Amino acid sequence: MLLTFALMEHRGEIIEQAIRKSGMPLATIARKMGKSRRWLYLLFQNPQVSLDIVEQLGKLIYYDFSNEIQLLKNYNTVSDEQQINYKDSEVTIWKEKYFILMEEHLELLRKLAVFEKMNHQ
Repeated sequence: MLLTFALMEHRGEIIEQAIRKSGMPLATIARKMGKSRRWLYLLFQNPQVSLDIVEQLGKLIYYDFSNEIQLLKNYNTVSDEQQINYKDSEVTIWKEKYFILMEEHLELLRKLAVFEKMNHQ
């Protein structure tokens, strides 16, 4: 029974409903996907939209299609081994480097302001 339901679901219609509920303009979605609005309208008519496209659109509109598209529950484009996991220490190191650069930048801006004041007097 579940297999029959999975084969009968119209992915294009499901996607269209979710996109319209999201409130995001079709032109924006098309542009972010690198496609045209016409492509989106054709997608809405396609009952067998690829799961890759479904996932991309879901991420774009912050929507989980796995409740409506049964095959998506077991589908994962990125395996656990491929996902990048940063340790807290790595993140902290990069944050510290960023803050140091920002402080140096601010100091240079202050020196530039003093230099410009001296030249205008």
